Amino acid sequence: MSVVQAKTATGTLSVDEMMAAITAMQPRLRERAAETKALRKVPQASIDELQEIGFFLALQPKRYGGLELTPQDFFRMQIALAEACMSTAWASGIIAVHAFQIAVMDDRAQQAIWGDSIHTRVSSSYAPMGKVTPVDGGFKLSGRWGWSSGSDHCTWALLGAIIPGDGYRTFLVPKGDYEIIDTWQSMGLEGTGSNDIVVDDVFVPDYMTHKQSDGFACTNPGQKVNTAPLYQLPWAQTFIRVVCTPAIGACKAAVDLYKHAVLNKASGDPTKLAGDTQVQERIAAAQNGIDEMEALLYRNFDAMMALVEAGKPVPIEDRVRYRYHASLVITKSIGIVDSLFEVAGGQSVFLGSEIQQRFLDIHTARAHVANNPTSFARNLGGLGLGMENGDFFV
Repeated sequence: MSVVQAKTATGTLSVDEMMAAITAMQPRLRERAAETKALRKVPQASIDELQEIGFFLALQPKRYGGLELTPQDFFRMQIALAEACMSTAWASGIIAVHAFQIAVMDDRAQQAIWGDSIHTRVSSSYAPMGKVTPVDGGFKLSGRWGWSSGSDHCTWALLGAIIPGDGYRTFLVPKGDYEIIDTWQSMGLEGTGSNDIVVDDVFVPDYMTHKQSDGFACTNPGQKVNTAPLYQLPWAQTFIRVVCTPAIGACKAAVDLYKHAVLNKASGDPTKLAGDTQVQERIAAAQNGIDEMEALLYRNFDAMMALVEAGKPVPIEDRVRYRYHASLVITKSIGIVDSLFEVAGGQSVFLGSEIQQRFLDIHTARAHVANNPTSFARNLGGLGLGMENGDFFV
């Protein structure tokens, strides 16, 4: 880990100290699991702890009290949160990653978010569900968006829409201009609070929008004032990882839960299962799969950070390949958790089973459009055959 030091709510913490604080938080997240599920959102106590640790400041510019951590450190923390509660890791990680996007927007947007409080939180829904009408100085926006994770803990939202003749943008809207509709009744990730956002003909200034073309070309206006290498990364490379990486932590938890079950069977003879070669092989395969996913995650960001720190762009071929890698995480995680859940025993099927929760959470994450590898596989394969890149969120 890096030795970054920065001010958080609790004073000066190093990355190692932040990581230790998150590890110490894990038992409390497990204790709040039932509450998280019943509330259908992350409990305020968990949000408060994460704010105190500085997690939401991880990718925020130092100009606005942030830490400017590396993506590698940020995702280590998100994985650790997911080992205890995938819903908390999912919702909190998505909230935290928005600081990166706001950092590359016009500085007037940054001032609107962080000018009064560095702890302002933002949710999102990037599906192009909005209707946009250009007007003087900006746009009129209307629409309804789903899957806005953590929205109850936020006072702004980033919402996707296509401007006719101009392409895709995200629109930054304050809470007074939208309504949260309680729709999140899900089979897994129940605690993410991924409710709907409704906007009815509100004005959004042009400087409160972010062009997809700027995110793709790394020509974002915020890069003029936030010059750290972190903000030279393609925005999408960071966001796409935040909706798949929690599954790695959930897989780690599933392995631990399965090992505990194997070693504590009521038969009184743990060797009947612990000594079974199929059990051993399943555990080995699961651990290896987790290692492979983590290795690719950190290797890819190591490579990208090395390039931007040297003032070089990340080649489009690499960006497309890394996008495909990210899209496979949930598919691989499903393979891991399914292999353990199917032999986890009769207790696993009862409501309240911890390994069942990981099974449901990971399968629910697959429903997110970013975790469907089909189009990303075709784009990567096509690029390798001499075709043009067709994905501008890489």
